[in-house]
Amino acid sequence: MGALAAVALIGRMVVIFALLMAVPLAFALAEHDPAEQAFIVSAAITLGCGLAMSLATRRFRRELQPRDGFALVGITWVVLPAFGALPLWLAVPGIDVTDAYFEAMSALTATGATVISGLDTLPTSVNVWRCFMMFVGGLGIIVLAVAILPMLGVGGTQLFRAETAGPMKDQKLTPRIADTARGLWIVYFVLAAACFLAYRAAGMSWVDAFMHMCTTVSLGGFSNYDASFGHFDSPLIEGVAIVFMLLAGVNLVLYFVAWRARSVWGLLRNPEIQAFYAVLAASIALITVFLAVNDAHATFLDSLRRTAFHVVSVATTTGYASYDYGQWPVFAPLLMILLGCFATCAGSTGGGIKMIRMLLLLKQARRELVRIVHPNVVNPVVVGGRAVPDRVIQAVIAFMMIYGATLTSFTMALLFTGLDPVTAFTAVIACVNNIGPGLGDVGPAVNYGGLTPLQTWICTAAMLLGRLELLSVLVLFTPQFWRK
Repeated sequence: MGALAAVALIGRMVVIFALLMAVPLAFALAEHDPAEQAFIVSAAITLGCGLAMSLATRRFRRELQPRDGFALVGITWVVLPAFGALPLWLAVPGIDVTDAYFEAMSALTATGATVISGLDTLPTSVNVWRCFMMFVGGLGIIVLAVAILPMLGVGGTQLFRAETAGPMKDQKLTPRIADTARGLWIVYFVLAAACFLAYRAAGMSWVDAFMHMCTTVSLGGFSNYDASFGHFDSPLIEGVAIVFMLLAGVNLVLYFVAWRARSVWGLLRNPEIQAFYAVLAASIALITVFLAVNDAHATFLDSLRRTAFHVVSVATTTGYASYDYGQWPVFAPLLMILLGCFATCAGSTGGGIKMIRMLLLLKQARRELVRIVHPNVVNPVVVGGRAVPDRVIQAVIAFMMIYGATLTSFTMALLFTGLDPVTAFTAVIACVNNIGPGLGDVGPAVNYGGLTPLQTWICTAAMLLGRLELLSVLVLFTPQFWRK
């Protein structure tokens, strides 16, 4: 009965996903582009599969248990990219099933790694679909389902817990989980609307503004141009992108709380936000001076412009590029990729381990150093004026151990396939942390299209693990999970 209930819920999510294909289909019909048929066929197949699963199991409904939430999140994030890949497979010339699935997984996980070259020549609807999947996946298709599925009689608390990023998942904005999800979407849509209008005012066309809005607020980084933001070569447009990447890198929950309290003091006093902006400001200053000293650009202002855009882009795991920063002295791009591993805040649309975990690790390390000198001292880890429970610290340490093991394992797997060390290591870092571009053969001036099918599947798995923060997926492979 549990398996049938899971199929019923996944079927409803697939139906929702099919309805989302109306957005790129509308662009295809408006412009009479050749991808029109691909979206009609894909939407029909997706809707048919979703309805079949829903109708065949409509009698099986029950409240989700903790293990149900983790299983359904994992399965859903494997299934939805398969349907998202259908239009790409049908509409993009020369793309195979492996690359189409990789592209859809990259979009829904807001990673921004692409295997497609010639983006400028693709039908508008195809680029819209790539970017719109990223918009939906940015906050999480599961959170969307949590907001809607209660209307169908299906509870969503466990789904929300499994999908929400960060170490402290028990916090709610509102007493009912569905209202919480709706609150997050309100924040997300307000941010998106402001971003869209700002891009348009800065000089983008309406269509370009829509697509880049989708991939900015989701911190995903897809573009409809091979040159990404280099296509525009506009300091004003880059400035708009910087502002909204910085806004999207903050915990969305805090925006909702600030709106309800009619005060921004909670945002300004939040230690994670303070650390987020302080680390980015210090990194921009350091890399700007480093590039100026090494004469990487003609003027200091040019170095500042390039540095500010790319540091914010990579650190927030967005992955936009306006310049091939892979040509910089290696210290600069490696530092940016390191920032992408931890800089964004928990509860944002960014990837990586999140700034709050880094703060907890540093405070825990400091506590252990104090204990060496004063073994009997009572010295709790305090964040924002509150002591953090030891179980949270233990969970963070366990997470970091698994995180390190995951990076090592995937890097070794890519090295086994014959990939060079720089490409292998940075590709894994970029995929697990949902950054997008790495260095070497997957740098900002190229893409993942040169990987073999096996290498592509390895990177696809890395993106999935990173999007669901490792533990939500890996727990499915433990014997204890499947015991009654």
